[in-house]
Formats: sequence, C-alpha cells, structure tokens
Amino acid sequence: MRWLALLLRIVGWLLTPFMVWAASFLGAWAGAGMFRNLESPRDGLYYTAASGVITGLVATFFWLRFLRKSPRLRHSLHVTREGLPVLEEALPPAEPEAVEMPEPATGREE
Repeated sequence: MRWLALLLRIVGWLLTPFMVWAASFLGAWAGAGMFRNLESPRDGLYYTAASGVITGLVATFFWLRFLRKSPRLRHSLHVTREGLPVLEEALPPAEPEAVEMPEPATGREE
C-alpha cells in the first residue's frame, strides 16, 4: 500500500506542470483556429505559438493562486505554496549514523 501512496504523491507533484501543458496546448489550438485565415503560414505559426505561451502563463498564474489559497489541496497534493513537492514527507527517515564510543582509559600506560 506504501507504493500506491507514493504513486499518488508523484501524480500530485506532476499535476502543476500537466495543468500548464494542457492550458498551453488548448491555447495554441484555439489560436490556430482563430488565425487560420491568415495569408502567411509563418504568421499563423507565430500567432499560434504566442497564444499557447500566453495561455500557459495565465493558467500557471491562476493555478498557483488557487494552490496558495487552498491549504487542503496543498496538503492532499503534498506541495508547498509555490507548487513545489514536499520532499521531507516522501523520503523514508534516515537511519542515524553509528557513533563510535572511545574506549575508557584504564589509567595505565603501556
């Protein structure tokens, strides 16, 4: 069951980049539809790329704003206010290092 929790945590971490990718793809698709009647295909490509970038940036802004306002969602996805993964909870606790104890002095020198 631990592997399922780790898998869900990784999916939560990847949700922010996936949201940005999906928004930029939809923005580029909408831009391609809006600018399909341009005479130059190069201009259409530029406008499509620009609309994808702008839509991706706007989606990033609103997604991070939503993450900052929702502590419950941040806790569920195990991310910080900036959308970065919380690694302290994901990693197993480190084993303490073995400390060598000095041998007690007997008082005699050899």
